[in-house]
Amino acid sequence: MNNNKSTYFKHSLLAFAIMGVMSSAANAEDEKPKAQKSADDIERIVVTASKRAKGLQESPVAITVVSSKAIEQAKVMDITDLQTLVPTLRVTPLQRSTNTNFSIRGFGNGTNNTGIEPSVGVFIDGVYRSRAASQIGDLPRLQQIEVLSGPQSTLFGKNASAGVISVTTREPAYYQEGKIEVGVGNFNQKEIKGYYTNGITDNLAFSVSGGLNKRDGYTESVVGLDDINDRDRWNIRGQALYEPTEDVKLRLIADYSKIQEACCTVENSINGPTTGAVRALGGMDLDETDSFAYQSTLNSNPDNNVKDGGVSLQLDVDFDGYSFTSISAFRTNDSDFMNDVDYTSLDILNESGYTDIETITQEFRLTSTGERQLEWMFGAFIFHEEVTTGDTLYYGNDIRNYFDVLMAAGGAPGLLAGVEGVYGLDPGTFFSGDSAVSSEFEQENDAYSIFASFDYHISDDFTAIFGVSYTNDQKEINITQQHSDVLSALDLDTVPTLYGVPIGSIPQLAPAVPVIKSLQFLPPMLGLPNAVENNQSDDSKTTWSLRLAYEINDNVNIFATAATGFKATSWNLSRYSSPFAADQSALETAGLALPNQVYGGRYASPEEAMVYELGIKTQFEHGSFSATIFDQTIEGFQSSIFIGTGYVLANAGKQSTQGIEFDSNYNLTEDWSFTLAGTFLDPVYDSFVGASGLNGPVDLSGEKPAGIHEVSITAGIVYNFEVFNGADGYVRTDYLFESDTKLAENTPESLSREVNTFNASTGLAFDNGVSLQLWVRNLTNDEYLLSAFPPPIQAGSFNGYPNQPRTFGANISYQF
Repeated sequence: MNNNKSTYFKHSLLAFAIMGVMSSAANAEDEKPKAQKSADDIERIVVTASKRAKGLQESPVAITVVSSKAIEQAKVMDITDLQTLVPTLRVTPLQRSTNTNFSIRGFGNGTNNTGIEPSVGVFIDGVYRSRAASQIGDLPRLQQIEVLSGPQSTLFGKNASAGVISVTTREPAYYQEGKIEVGVGNFNQKEIKGYYTNGITDNLAFSVSGGLNKRDGYTESVVGLDDINDRDRWNIRGQALYEPTEDVKLRLIADYSKIQEACCTVENSINGPTTGAVRALGGMDLDETDSFAYQSTLNSNPDNNVKDGGVSLQLDVDFDGYSFTSISAFRTNDSDFMNDVDYTSLDILNESGYTDIETITQEFRLTSTGERQLEWMFGAFIFHEEVTTGDTLYYGNDIRNYFDVLMAAGGAPGLLAGVEGVYGLDPGTFFSGDSAVSSEFEQENDAYSIFASFDYHISDDFTAIFGVSYTNDQKEINITQQHSDVLSALDLDTVPTLYGVPIGSIPQLAPAVPVIKSLQFLPPMLGLPNAVENNQSDDSKTTWSLRLAYEINDNVNIFATAATGFKATSWNLSRYSSPFAADQSALETAGLALPNQVYGGRYASPEEAMVYELGIKTQFEHGSFSATIFDQTIEGFQSSIFIGTGYVLANAGKQSTQGIEFDSNYNLTEDWSFTLAGTFLDPVYDSFVGASGLNGPVDLSGEKPAGIHEVSITAGIVYNFEVFNGADGYVRTDYLFESDTKLAENTPESLSREVNTFNASTGLAFDNGVSLQLWVRNLTNDEYLLSAFPPPIQAGSFNGYPNQPRTFGANISYQF
């Protein structure tokens, strides 16, 4: 850490230590004798971070809880919007509706390379959602959302090495209750959603909920096609609650959702040397000086479809001194897409693809009940998943002309036709509009974990919590490819010959060979399994956590944590899946190496996380304050970088982050409440040799990782008031700040993002059940890029994803 950063963090830690002391002092000053305390003074928030119901104040975990009331008031439509309330969380939607990346404390991966499971685990009603495509639907009838920072592998198993997002919905009620809500907004938004719940008998209740969300796109096509970035999604969800006795409860949940949208807007951040070729052929591209004109030059409408559904059954049985829980789930997620991936009005490259996922999960838990000195929990988690995915890159009708213009501009007119002649190929063979590269991937994943947790109450105020988990994860991969790009399949180093002489050694032709090689951007991909490479991975790891919690008084708790995390091998299920360099000799000896064989890597080895935390939680009559200082590292962080036509997957030797996160709220009066939360990070690649940089492989050791904000702040103000007829009203504003950071490792430093976003809403709730709401997101029309990337076969150019512009609307609801 450099001196400036060191000083900065010392001051930050000192400031928050002072805030913690002040909070404690306020507690002591405001504290009443227990007998005089009103139950309404402190609202007790119950969380399930330890897989048993505990008060937030008593839970020795760095956790942020977002209530259903805050979500409704702030108009949080789905998990993507959640980051405006949780500064430690970042959610980045990218190329397609299925491509959303979650990170906590800067750690996270799981882009639209299907083989990479996220490092942040998402659970909805205790059921693990393995891919972003199954997580982005509109939020159901909520209880609350808990965001857990740091490794959570001990209790949450695989793929929680960076944290957990746990979504809890409400159980059906035994009395009649319902709500219907309709809304309209700019860009012709139309929204309708509702729920109904009631009891059928004294021990059987049900609920049903659903919603429809449609909106026109906010990006206009300049070539006369449809608008882009629309909303077109619906969902339905049903539940049944059966309690045959006081000690037995079954909860059945079934849900289905569908998305059919044109996503996502891409702008021109930097127009490189190839832009002239596009314009010479009459193509249109966007002005790089206006990234937020929200215009599109795509020559075909993008199409993104997602169908997600599943069923789960939770059984809870109370025995004398312990309880048993079983959660069984089956889920399917099917998605497909068609995108113009050259992002110009020319017909150069188009891509289509699909992903089908079937997941079966089973969890068992035995948990002690009642007050005892040693509380315990034993459990097991079983996971089975089958993934079938594929994509096809189609060469368009303009691709040959595009390369001919590039060659002419480079002083080599007619080069493609000349090389075709040398090879005896028909004119127009190279980059034919009939060429395509189709890749197919299959992955079967079986995993299980066995875990245990023990809470030992050393005294009434001091508790030690120890958890341990053993995880085994096995994957088997199959890869095939159909490749009809003739040029990329030619080995220019050995064949052909002209009068018995390799063309690379002929002075007149030798200078052309490097140029032609530069056009071989999609060499054939060697399939799996084969006689040399292993197509299976088998990983196992024991993780543990140790937490010490001390209750200073009724309102002040401190805790210390040391915990490990684990994420299994991720396979590269993209067109750049390639053998490791160590296999080159064996592949060549076996005659398996393809022409222009690429060597890089099939998979990224497991991630192993470690965190040390020191935290304080305070709660007093008018508010609360919590803070956590942490030192978190991930050995072998699985880095996935998009390089234009595929993903390079590699392990960073070590990535670490030191920092502090805090969360506070203060109720000035019964009508005014304030929230302030933030995360301060000092991220660094301690070791990362061979990373994908701007101009090829680089050594990023000692460098700050791209895409991680050093400072994230959220703040909110809510004013509650009462108007005529006893109607309750509120006005709310929320603010999100994220400091400037470089967008991606393989993009220029000039492409960065800083966020200063305000959201606001106001509403009235009448005694007759009618409520009105006005809302606006991105009130000041803050402009920033979500991420950036190099487009295919356009060296020197870079594209970015602009954020959503200001949206606003009005809702009316009736609750009974």
